[in-house]
Amino acid sequence: MSVSRPNLQSLSAGLLATIVGFASSFAIVIQGLAASGASPAEATSGLMALSISMGLCAIVGSLWTRIPVSIAWSTPGAALLVTAGPVEGGFAAAVGAFIICGLLIVLAGLIRPFGRAVAAIPSPLANAMLAGVLFGLCLAPVKAVAELPVSALIIIAVWAIALRFARLFAVPLAMAVTIVIALWTSGPIDLSSASWVSEPVLIKPVFSLEALVSIALPLFIVTMASQNIPGVAVLKAYGYAPQSGPLFTLSGIFSLLSAPFGGHAVNLAAITAAMCAGEDAHKNPGERYWAAAVAGLVYVMFGLFAGLVMAFVAATPAILIEAVAGLALLGAFAFSIGEATKATETRDSAIITFMVTASGVSFLGVSGAFWGLLAGGAFMALARTKAAK
Repeated sequence: MSVSRPNLQSLSAGLLATIVGFASSFAIVIQGLAASGASPAEATSGLMALSISMGLCAIVGSLWTRIPVSIAWSTPGAALLVTAGPVEGGFAAAVGAFIICGLLIVLAGLIRPFGRAVAAIPSPLANAMLAGVLFGLCLAPVKAVAELPVSALIIIAVWAIALRFARLFAVPLAMAVTIVIALWTSGPIDLSSASWVSEPVLIKPVFSLEALVSIALPLFIVTMASQNIPGVAVLKAYGYAPQSGPLFTLSGIFSLLSAPFGGHAVNLAAITAAMCAGEDAHKNPGERYWAAAVAGLVYVMFGLFAGLVMAFVAATPAILIEAVAGLALLGAFAFSIGEATKATETRDSAIITFMVTASGVSFLGVSGAFWGLLAGGAFMALARTKAAK
């Protein structure tokens, strides 16, 4: 009996998926952790924990199921952290919320009614909430042009040209140009104080009602609705039959493992899942799981050297990092707002959810994402009651 092994296609597809997944969104993760009150050392630890957790999760999931289980950090969740901002108790309270979110994801996989309840959240409202969360970040490229016009316009031009001719490389190239600009304007980056191998920072969690409602619940909802559920759908679209419950539980377990070190959540991937599950990964669909496993291995390596990544970020103007993050999220924003407003009967409810969430206004210490979902859901219930009479 022949032993299954990765081939050149699997290796290249896995490496490309990792580069695209990491380079297109790590800036958003850093911004989210910093907005939650993380210090540079804690943000580096969080980036390290997320990278290693999602790498190990992809390796375990793919080799266990023999299907290409691609794992990513929750990019919408990181964007949510930027919108929510710090809560009382600082980053320790945010870490407590990350732990609760991980537990909820585990429960969603173990308890079928719970998982069905999450899946029952109206898709227009979930997408509208996600669009509202992303809206502020998607404005960053415009703000960057106003603040640093030459640098920002160069980055946007590179992104736009690459988007036309090599879409998958658009954001990584924009990030590379951003680093070049940082080197050009600020001189050589000082790596003397950066740790070549990342150092984990264990954070003692603080649990609070404010963090539960402002971070844990919205983070759980956007992670499930915009990452885990679509991730399963992508695998099904490529002819696989994934067991969603065990996969949700697996991602929840690795989310729990990364949370005490500052990681917010890991989940099933969608974009990189398509890269690992397609024909470019292997001619034989039964062998494509190697691409996801290879991607997981590279993620672990990236996590071990997260300190060097943070050194480059520290030398780059924050507005340019935010601009790249905004460019990376434009596609997700367009898709979310399109899905939210597609159905005429739920359009008004979705727009209400979007506006309340995008406002960034918090009430009683609770972020706009929660109130947006609540407001849209209430209006949808009212509309359905009126239609039934």
